[in-house]
Amino acid sequence: MPLTIASWNVNSIRARHDVALQWLEDNRPDVVCLQETKVLDDVFPVLAFKGLGYDVATLGQKGYNGVAIASTRPLENVRRGFDDPEFDAEGARVLGAEVDGVTVYSVYVPNGKVVGSPSYEMKLRWLDRLRHLLEERHGNSEHLSVCGDFNVAVDDRDVHDPWFWKTQVLYHASARQALSQFCDALLVDTFRLHHDSGGVYSWWDYRRGAFRKNEGLRIDYVFASQPLAERCTTAWIDPEPRKKDNPSDHTPVLATFDLP
Repeated sequence: MPLTIASWNVNSIRARHDVALQWLEDNRPDVVCLQETKVLDDVFPVLAFKGLGYDVATLGQKGYNGVAIASTRPLENVRRGFDDPEFDAEGARVLGAEVDGVTVYSVYVPNGKVVGSPSYEMKLRWLDRLRHLLEERHGNSEHLSVCGDFNVAVDDRDVHDPWFWKTQVLYHASARQALSQFCDALLVDTFRLHHDSGGVYSWWDYRRGAFRKNEGLRIDYVFASQPLAERCTTAWIDPEPRKKDNPSDHTPVLATFDLP
C-alpha cells in the first residue's frame, strides 16, 4: 500500500490558503506536514482541509512558527511539543502523529539568525534535543518519518553558492554537523536515496530574482527511519507552487513508501 508524505513550509497558511488547498486537491498526498502556519489553532482552516478529505492536527501560535499535519487517513496519538519548557519556549515547532502505523513528525527548526549568536547556539541545541526526544519516544521505531524545514543544507550539492553560504546560518559547518549527528542516530534523507546530483532546491530567497535564477538551497526534508527508508520508492521536490503569485519562499518536498 503506497503512502506519500509531503512537507511544505507555507510561510503563513492565511497568505497561502488558496495555493495550498489547490495543490492538495491537485496532488493528493496521503500526508502533508506544514510549517510556519503562523496562526493559532482555532484560526487554522480546518474545515477547508476536511472538505478535501483531510484529518488535521495543529500546533499553532499567533503570527510566528506553527506546525500542522493533515492526512487522508485518521491521525492518532497526536503529540504536541517537547514537553520541555525550555525548548517549547522557542515556539510551536514540533508536532507528531501516527498514520496507519507510521509515526510522522512535522518540525520547524529555528533559523538561528546569526552564526555565534544566542539564537544560533539554541538552534544547535534544539536539533540535539529533538534527536533525544525521538530516541526517548521511539527508539529504533520501524516506521518513523520526520519532515520539515530544518534550516540547514546538507552539502555542496544542496547550495547554489557554497562559498557564500558557508559563513551563514543555513550552511555553516557547525549547523551541518548538528544535522548530521541528528540524522546519523535515526534517519535517512529520502531525497538522496533517489537523486545524486545537485542544483535541486526547496527554498529560494524572495529577493534578487533568486527563484528565476535557481539560486536556492535544499533545507526541507522527508527523513525516514532505516526500515521505512528501505520502502521508499521515490522522492522529489515540486517547484510548481513557487511559480504561483504570492508564493511561499519554500516549495513542497515529497516521498512515497510502499507499506505492507
